[in-house]
Amino acid sequence: MIVAPSVLSMDYSRMREQTAELNASGAEWLHFDVMDAHFVPNLTFGPDILKGFNKLTDLFKDVHLMVDDPTEVSRYFVPAGAQMITFHIEAVTAEKIPALLRYLEENGVKKGLAIKPKTPLEELKPYLHDFDMFLIMSVEPGFGGQKFDPNAEERIRTLRRWCDEEGIHPWIQVDGGINAETGKICREAGADVLVAGSYVFRNDIGKAVKSLV
Repeated sequence: MIVAPSVLSMDYSRMREQTAELNASGAEWLHFDVMDAHFVPNLTFGPDILKGFNKLTDLFKDVHLMVDDPTEVSRYFVPAGAQMITFHIEAVTAEKIPALLRYLEENGVKKGLAIKPKTPLEELKPYLHDFDMFLIMSVEPGFGGQKFDPNAEERIRTLRRWCDEEGIHPWIQVDGGINAETGKICREAGADVLVAGSYVFRNDIGKAVKSLV
């Protein structure tokens, strides 16, 4: 299991200290929740925060764009060091996806596609072979600290079954309300990557990460 702590929940007065704890924790990725106050009702950070983390850690930089225009915003975060760009299927038309995928591929960036809890999972089916990762949101995106949506378990199982039937092995990531209990549910349903923010940063970072592996 890959653990991707979400820096949205970090105490930025202790950024260097907490990043050092993450480096020693066994986490493999860092998850960056980028919000534009339009696609979701919250505003977070731009690419400079990612550049700052590049100086402090070699953890894989996983950038989740919760924005109206992922094509435009990705062009800021790719040069800043994003190694994975995940955008929302709800934010783009089908016609725009191929060009965005080409841009990411040309820059050696992994490609992720996210879906909100209320969006029919079937909307992912046409893209199963096009992405390195699919992100199942287990809360409505926008704010940390929300409760895990139990419907996510069946969505993970269904997506994993579809991928198995196609003979493909993209990562399945889950984000929202993740702790030791819900992380186990996701792992057993077929998830590969767990995003956890509040659970990691409001507890002992090392112990929290280890409880999710």
